[in-house]
Amino acid sequence: MRVSRRLLLKGAVAAGAAAVLPERARARERVEPEAGAVGMLYDSTRCVGCGGCAAACKESNGQPWDDPRELSSTTRSVVKTRRLGRPAADGAVTALVKRQCMHCVDPSCVSVCVLGALHKEGRGKRDMGGERRGTGIVLYDKDLCLGCRYCQIACAFAIPRFEWREAFPLISKCELCRHRADPAQEGPRAVANPACAQVCPAGALQYGWRADLLVEARRRQAAEPGRYQERIFGEKEGGGTQVLYLAAAGVSFADLGFPELPEGSYAHASETVSHAPYLNGLAPIGLYAAAAYLVRRNRKEQEGEPSHEEEKP
Repeated sequence: MRVSRRLLLKGAVAAGAAAVLPERARARERVEPEAGAVGMLYDSTRCVGCGGCAAACKESNGQPWDDPRELSSTTRSVVKTRRLGRPAADGAVTALVKRQCMHCVDPSCVSVCVLGALHKEGRGKRDMGGERRGTGIVLYDKDLCLGCRYCQIACAFAIPRFEWREAFPLISKCELCRHRADPAQEGPRAVANPACAQVCPAGALQYGWRADLLVEARRRQAAEPGRYQERIFGEKEGGGTQVLYLAAAGVSFADLGFPELPEGSYAHASETVSHAPYLNGLAPIGLYAAAAYLVRRNRKEQEGEPSHEEEKP
């Protein structure tokens, strides 16, 4: 039996696809909080708006005090007063909210960072038992930064700030005072409380394991159901964050300036779409098949052989 080049080409492509493709192409896996994930709980009902956290943040990071009203290249944490569209359950017409990096479980800023200047600390690191133990703090490596500012565009919370006035500008954002870390420790013990949480006089900030902070937030809600709204912002929003928020009953998180986000992360959605053509070699196989077809057709034309269309009766 004579095997034509056409049959041989079809067989090669089919064999390559069968060898590379699984039964069902899988999208990029969802990122879940790791066992060692740290975080911070902010209780807006306890905040008194003293600004001590912002001052401590500036001192800890060597930034000048300038009575901040908004995040900037010299302000990584700020307490803002939000005017409510309607009075809250307790009659309040304004509410306080602390702004800082949310340290997302699956951050978009990390996803779009070209050289990995923004990255999750210890992502995928495992302990002796094989359990993932990364702290999940979103860190910034200035030596890898291109200054593209993709992170500013990607962040749903508008957190990263650019040093516009500097000759060689960098990105500025909260890193949970990671520079105060004790390398001999892990998780919450590695940092003796971020400066903001350490100085809060009203107990509005609590630092620790993310899982423990969720338990504490639910305990407060159950103990005083009339004081808090039922939702814990950051538990699921945008894939989850490691900075969690409690708000007063009658005060929505939109009132506090937070965006409405789906439960899935934008990073997961965008990477699934952008990587889809390359999953399991689909794009290369298609390109090689097309190239082989064009080579075969051109060779036939050069040799004077009838093309594929001319072979049809």
